[in-house]
Amino acid sequence: MADTVTRSSTTTPGLLASLDPLLREWLPRQRWFAGKGRPVTGFTLVAATELLPTGSRLGLYHLLVRAHQPPTLGAPAQPGDCYQLLIGVREALPPRLAPALIGHVAEGPLAGGTVYDALYDLRPAEVLLEALRSRARIGGLRFDRDPDREIRSGLVPRMVTSEQSNSSVVYGDTFILKLLRRVVPGVNPDLELPLALAREGCPRVPAPTAWMHADLAGESYVLGVLQPFVQGAADGWELALRELAKGEDFVGEARALGRATAEVHTALARALPTVTLGQAQLQPMVDGMVERLDAAAQAVPALRPYVPGLHSAFAALADLGTEGQAWTAQRIHGDLHLGQCLRAPSGQWSLIDFEGEPARPLAERRMPQPAVRDVAGMLRSFDYAAHSADPPAPGWAEACRAAYCSGYADVSGVDPRTDPVLLRAYETDKAVYEVVYEARHRPDWLAVPLSAIRRLASPDQS
Repeated sequence: MADTVTRSSTTTPGLLASLDPLLREWLPRQRWFAGKGRPVTGFTLVAATELLPTGSRLGLYHLLVRAHQPPTLGAPAQPGDCYQLLIGVREALPPRLAPALIGHVAEGPLAGGTVYDALYDLRPAEVLLEALRSRARIGGLRFDRDPDREIRSGLVPRMVTSEQSNSSVVYGDTFILKLLRRVVPGVNPDLELPLALAREGCPRVPAPTAWMHADLAGESYVLGVLQPFVQGAADGWELALRELAKGEDFVGEARALGRATAEVHTALARALPTVTLGQAQLQPMVDGMVERLDAAAQAVPALRPYVPGLHSAFAALADLGTEGQAWTAQRIHGDLHLGQCLRAPSGQWSLIDFEGEPARPLAERRMPQPAVRDVAGMLRSFDYAAHSADPPAPGWAEACRAAYCSGYADVSGVDPRTDPVLLRAYETDKAVYEVVYEARHRPDWLAVPLSAIRRLASPDQS
């Protein structure tokens, strides 16, 4: 095992002040910025770490900054989201780094320099991998790895440029490093659950090789996870769209994906505690669904005509709890959809990205929940894929939904469709979340969840 490398870190006084005007323009444009639609009014520096020695031709700073924004209408004031930034500084950017540009610093300690998102650059990406390989300690940053897993040096990095809610770097088709952008203190399920599944020997989730975190003022922030890269794997969303474009069905893959999901759920139930949800536990869960619906209706007027019918989905679930029905809750993926699944060239499906819905509080994302919530997310994803087809593919989503549930039952012994009230409630909750997301980020897609809303609000919905 490599010895742990420890070195102190210094940062330039006034660093954040010199970056402030540039970050106010650049940060809200990033796909992973959570506060869309509200201006950034300022920043607070949570931590700053210089990753290369002072005087290097390339400046490299790891920043955790809290972005302050005015609260949404009617919401209480919040402290602001904390973001992880890797800032590079050069005299000028070569053309290959043009997409990474943040701006030119006019004053302060970096005056005259050009700052950019350093994850696009080879050298900064190599610095991160070497820190993980050597289990480095740099200031408040901690880089750790599984001692039984080797990380070779010299792997060439490349930034993943597809749309993501975080950022990823692939190293030589061997590893992929996911850098969390919006970070919160505490145990992050994106590391916690894959580690638990690795201990169970579950082959459906790539086992973490290394991870980075920050220890600040008695709190720990998970910042990134390095996992094996599944070479030649097809993203489930892209694969589904390809099959749709060719006019092919996706039934076989959907069934296999259902089996993979059930295997992961079964392993999680073995690895971590499960609980029973009776009326006392169910009612707060239903209340949360109702509150999210009411808040969504305030934010998105197009949702309002369907609110009474959607309330009935949640009321039906509460009624079952009142009648004494109970459910098992366990740790789940929390944000399962086709884009969170990879199919290897061998045909093996893997599940990735266990962070959960980033907009929800960490404590909520780590709570045991009925496994049907993940199933509902995947069923919604089939619907999204079908609506993306041109021309539309009637019946495609319905066939995939049925095959997925059948595959799930093959492994778990329980078909999710045999609990229609619970499934409808979770599908409704997910569709409400989608309505708010699309209204804020992709208005052209709003019709997709609204079509599901119309179905789920129908009195004869089963």
